Amino acid sequence: MKKLINDPCKVVREMLEGLVALHPGLALLANHDVVLRSDLPEPASRQVAVISGGGAGHEPAHAGYVGAGMLHAAVSGDVFTSPSVDAVLAAIRAAAGPAGALLIVKNYTGDRLNFGLAAEIARASGIPTEIAVVADDVALRDTVPRERRRGIAGTVLVHKIAGALAEQGQSLAAVAAAARAAAAATGTMGVALGACTIPAVGVPGFTLGEDEIEFGLGIHGEAGVSRQQIASADAITDRMLEIILREGGHGAGTRIALLVNNLGGTTQMELAVIAGRALARLREQGLVVERAWAGTLLSALEMPGFSLSVTAVDDDRLALLDRAAAAPAWPGAGIVPHAPSLVGAGEVEAADETMTSADRLGAAVRNAALACATALEAAEPHLTELDSRAGDGDLGVSMSRAAAAIRAGCAADRSDSAAAVLALLAGQLRRAIGGSSGPFYAVGLLRAARRLAQGPSGGLADWADAFAAGADAVSELGGAHAGDRTMLDALLPAARALAEAAQYGLPPAQAWSLAADAAKAGAEATATMKPRLGRASYLGERVIGTPDGGAVAVSIWLGTLAHR
Repeated sequence: MKKLINDPCKVVREMLEGLVALHPGLALLANHDVVLRSDLPEPASRQVAVISGGGAGHEPAHAGYVGAGMLHAAVSGDVFTSPSVDAVLAAIRAAAGPAGALLIVKNYTGDRLNFGLAAEIARASGIPTEIAVVADDVALRDTVPRERRRGIAGTVLVHKIAGALAEQGQSLAAVAAAARAAAAATGTMGVALGACTIPAVGVPGFTLGEDEIEFGLGIHGEAGVSRQQIASADAITDRMLEIILREGGHGAGTRIALLVNNLGGTTQMELAVIAGRALARLREQGLVVERAWAGTLLSALEMPGFSLSVTAVDDDRLALLDRAAAAPAWPGAGIVPHAPSLVGAGEVEAADETMTSADRLGAAVRNAALACATALEAAEPHLTELDSRAGDGDLGVSMSRAAAAIRAGCAADRSDSAAAVLALLAGQLRRAIGGSSGPFYAVGLLRAARRLAQGPSGGLADWADAFAAGADAVSELGGAHAGDRTMLDALLPAARALAEAAQYGLPPAQAWSLAADAAKAGAEATATMKPRLGRASYLGERVIGTPDGGAVAVSIWLGTLAHR
């Protein structure tokens, strides 16, 4: 287990102390793990106190939702463990006045028992107290009755609605009724790609195969309703929404709010992909998405996965969701455009890509490029592995995209000019490949095309000259030289070998074979080089022993050219 903590037994308290230290609107009870608003008026002047809580490990819930317009207090237990009766009672007594308190409780046995008993004691002492139970987990629809379902991420929206109504000075009965109605109108479902590790336990709650996901899980590190093979983000999102909408009876025309929740270990990139698909799918079904939020709202420690929550809204509920809140973790207005906004980018002038020459080798160059594309696609796993050891691991994908771009360009081209084909491929690769590979290949091909177009015959000497010009262009653009552990350590030896073969009048097939051998040797030699440029330079000698992926890619496509 690797976690940035001090003592598992003290992690909850230290977490709450850090949260309060960051936010002047929050305070922490001295003897209980209870966070409350620091601006509460005298008890006689207080509104209905909206209080929630549960086990820690769901951050930013629950303490992150304490603030004007949301919770008045949040009670925390140990990780994934209900807080004690005394802690809940302390929160009620610290936050409530004669107007009373509403306890928003997720539907777990421990929470219901401890919050329920605390409510009973509070009532006996003269504090009006009501409970709203959230049971929004639709994954359990075939397993337990509705009233026994778990409470999960949809609870955040219930917090917001109840807190906004309390802020308006409404009665306890009105706030409780609104919270219960919002809970009943909310459906949530979660999926995980892996487990989380409770600090006091030290091992993951379950294990998954490389291609498995847990479908319909809760928020306490427990396994899901079923274990399934992983699918695309769109397919998973669509299935979850299908279940949520069917269970909620939401048909075309239903106005809803959407919550896309990170369970802890999901990247913003993945979450945005999921959110985009969820919005599109809901609109395809004819639903009206009034508000939507995406982020880490109620987590399960570092669990990789997400949940989707859908709440039916009307004008009144929407107004409560829109009301301002000062809680640190509330993500804001949630207003989304009615449709994605797409604008066209201006086309880049392609004057330099319309060169012609008299060499009449366009078809041969296209065929050679297609062969290189096939070789690069086959090498994707190997190139990814090499780049992962010394870079960001994207080289294999970049070369696969290059292959697709080459195929697309060659399919649309009928030019007889080799130089024109090279210039066309330069433009294709420039547009298709991100990072550094795209610009390097584009500039090399463009410079080579220009030099080839100037050649008198299109013979081997012209090709050698063009190849050398392309390698020089890559060096000029990136600032690298021989020995810097880059693609140039394959390109430059190949250029020298090709030039020498042309000088001695060797046949083209032999010349390209010698160039490929030189590129391969140069690529292998990079395994002993200390990198001086690029991401690999940050790793220094740690990459010694692994050849540079960019140089290996050059040796692969040159080897393909040599054996045609």
